[in-house]
Amino acid sequence: MNSCFLLIAVLFPIVCGAVILPGPMEDRKKLYRYVGAVTLITSALTWMLILFCKTDAFTVLKLTEDLSFALRFDGLGRFFTGIIATLWPLTVLYATEYMEEEERLPAFFAFFTIAYGVTLGVAMAGNLFTMYVFYEMLTLSTLPLVMHTLTRKAIRAAKTYLVYSLGGAAFAFASIMYLIGSGCSGIFRFGGMLEAVPAGNENRMRIFYLFGFFGFGVKAAVFPLERWLPKASVAPTPVTALLHAVAVVKSGVFAVIRLTYFAFGTGMLQGSWAQNTAMCIAVFTIFYGATRAVKETHWKRRLAYSTVANLSYILFGVTMMTEAGLTAGLLHMAFHAEIKILAFFCAGAVLHRTGREYLQELEGLGRKMPVTFGCFTVAALALTGIPPFSGFVSKWYLLTAAAASGNPLAYAGAGVLLFGALLTAMYMLTVVCRAWFPGKDRNVPEDVGEVSLRMTIPMVLLAVGILLTGLFAGPIIAAAQTVAAGLF
Repeated sequence: MNSCFLLIAVLFPIVCGAVILPGPMEDRKKLYRYVGAVTLITSALTWMLILFCKTDAFTVLKLTEDLSFALRFDGLGRFFTGIIATLWPLTVLYATEYMEEEERLPAFFAFFTIAYGVTLGVAMAGNLFTMYVFYEMLTLSTLPLVMHTLTRKAIRAAKTYLVYSLGGAAFAFASIMYLIGSGCSGIFRFGGMLEAVPAGNENRMRIFYLFGFFGFGVKAAVFPLERWLPKASVAPTPVTALLHAVAVVKSGVFAVIRLTYFAFGTGMLQGSWAQNTAMCIAVFTIFYGATRAVKETHWKRRLAYSTVANLSYILFGVTMMTEAGLTAGLLHMAFHAEIKILAFFCAGAVLHRTGREYLQELEGLGRKMPVTFGCFTVAALALTGIPPFSGFVSKWYLLTAAAASGNPLAYAGAGVLLFGALLTAMYMLTVVCRAWFPGKDRNVPEDVGEVSLRMTIPMVLLAVGILLTGLFAGPIIAAAQTVAAGLF
């Protein structure tokens, strides 16, 4: 399949989303059919590219000798787009019911669709410059989604998101420009872009690596730059599900992987103070996010702090800078996406049906909404790392990679990961217990029931997917190992 189809896959949802931005589609059914069709066509084309597209670069625009706008579909890009193209249609189906009573639907679905194309652009970028452009476009396309309700909280959350994102972008830009100024073409190459680091320049390179790590790490919610993520939970649930599971946060992790393995290269970083700094930040963020999640009583914010911790599970694997570590990080990148998007869908279903969003308000709801809380129970068990669900697979690989790394910090990180699993059980399974085993003072309205099929079907499919990808993880493990070995 010709590489020019990469451009079509990226532009198609962007253009189709822009068409409805002025709001000509006031008929909701027509709007839903249009957005659904665009999403399905984009996902089908993306999967065709994953299966059949060559890895040749496609230069869209050459700006200077060193800067070009180019797309390329290597193994890492295929892995990320597979996650995006699978989960986005389920979110759109869920959103058509969840957003039914909301205003400004054409604008919402316009930016929602544009964000799909932009996220694909991040995954398919062929060089640092192209990835950075799409990375910035992702901030601009998701900002209106965060502030969609236009409440005071939503506007404050959007401002926080914008300030953090722009600050991170400045550090990431400095890192990219330093690389290009050092003689790099900017084209991604497994193992790094520089053939050799000039003598005496290693520490400066490592400083600018950390600039990029923290810059892109804003969207990956590393401590102390995670504050925007819990605040963004005020957005409608379809938005928070994508923010916390697929589009924004995973783009941050993806960019850190590109920077580490395809730009600077692990040869210069491994065993250095820069690697130790990055790993320490990831390990501390795991601990911080999990402890904050245990203390949080607002359901969606609890899941947000859980995301903070789990993103750094991925970064912990990445910063081991070993083949096994990258494999484990990629596995958790995929499995956390399906688990967390299901958890947010369940929280959103309860909010949509009952208006309840605090833990103490969930007493006894499991008996009234058995499908919703049955699905959430699957997500809770998987995120805790209980077999045979997919979360167990990625956490097992993270632990074995840490044990094989020979790095004392990785050993300490493995201990924090095990402690984090205990905290995960506390903050996820307490929700399950409240829902299924209420106390005496429960107050459950009699008219509470399940949400419609447009919300139930995505939840059930994700719950089944979590079980199947845990039982039959072989193909996903093989794909992650191929990427981590640079064999694509």
